[in-house]
Amino acid sequence: MTPTPRQAQGVAAQYSAPQQQGPPPPGGVMAPPRRPAPRPSGPADVPQQDPAHRTPERLKQRSPHGAHAAPGPVREVLEPGQTPWSTEPESSFSTWARRFFRGLVVVVLLLAAISGIRSWISPNRSPETVVSGQSSFPSAEASAVATRYAVSYLTWDEDNPDARPAQIGLDLAAGLDSRAGWNGRGKQTADVAYPGQVTPDSNGLTAVVDVRVQVHTFTRQGKGWKTGPVVWDRVSVPVARTAARVVASGPPTFVPDVRAPLPDNMPAAGAPDDDLTAATQKDAEAFFGAYAESDNKVSAVTAPGSTIRSLNGAVKFGELKDWQVYTGNDDERRATAAVTWDGVGDTTLDQTYTLTLRRTVATDGAQRWQVAAVG
Repeated sequence: MTPTPRQAQGVAAQYSAPQQQGPPPPGGVMAPPRRPAPRPSGPADVPQQDPAHRTPERLKQRSPHGAHAAPGPVREVLEPGQTPWSTEPESSFSTWARRFFRGLVVVVLLLAAISGIRSWISPNRSPETVVSGQSSFPSAEASAVATRYAVSYLTWDEDNPDARPAQIGLDLAAGLDSRAGWNGRGKQTADVAYPGQVTPDSNGLTAVVDVRVQVHTFTRQGKGWKTGPVVWDRVSVPVARTAARVVASGPPTFVPDVRAPLPDNMPAAGAPDDDLTAATQKDAEAFFGAYAESDNKVSAVTAPGSTIRSLNGAVKFGELKDWQVYTGNDDERRATAAVTWDGVGDTTLDQTYTLTLRRTVATDGAQRWQVAAVG
């Protein structure tokens, strides 16, 4: 049976590759369609591979624009000796920035050479200020608390035994015995106290305060009290710093108050000038006479431009027991004077003064040394 032309076309559409159509075979019968011919082999020098052991082909990357993307511009063929790039003009800002950073690098290298790389890596650090317990301890408050506590501690009266604990309780830490060692007998009054050195402990919380207290003593005489001698006691008061205030942390202890000699390195007055001492003896006597009486009189015998206040009649000038001027420059000298002052009645009191003398020149050319300062 001869297939119709439509059947022949349907059979041919099953093949992917178009087939070459020839003249129909004789007899009017169409030959069955042939399979597509195999792909032509490569060059002769490339060996054929076994299809069963064929190496996997490298995946081809598809363009992100798809198969229908527009083709890119065709690259022009370079002439021999032509560079494969083109130069573009650079902006003035880019040129300035490049020169600035080059100069900055040069400056940094010069600084490194001057100061040294070692100082950059390990600089010499100045020692930090160490705040010790002594510098942070409230010394002013400790002095005030210790002074009042010392007065309360050295004051008692057996006729009024409750007064002392009440006064001590103002400064003693809470929980401590406000009797502070007193047995409740006798009478004594402390009225003047002077704080001295405050010595904080290394912990920064406690310290001891040196206090000198003037004490009036009494002795029992019948039903009353007889006044005794007035003495000075020196006590060491322990104090502690709390979150609220400084408090006394215990009873004081008595310490000796002895005399001490002057240090060996006391500054010397200088070499004496005997000639100037003798020449200014009368002027020194006139000065101390005016110094004892009034400001107006003392201003008349002092050097121009200086202001010295007088004693305003508190004492009277007795005598100048010693006067000494020391060597120095031609315009100013140091001097010492031992003066006897006359007090009330037959009382006299000797005192030593240090003075500054200044040379003055009168209009007629006369020279004179006058007192410019006392002390």
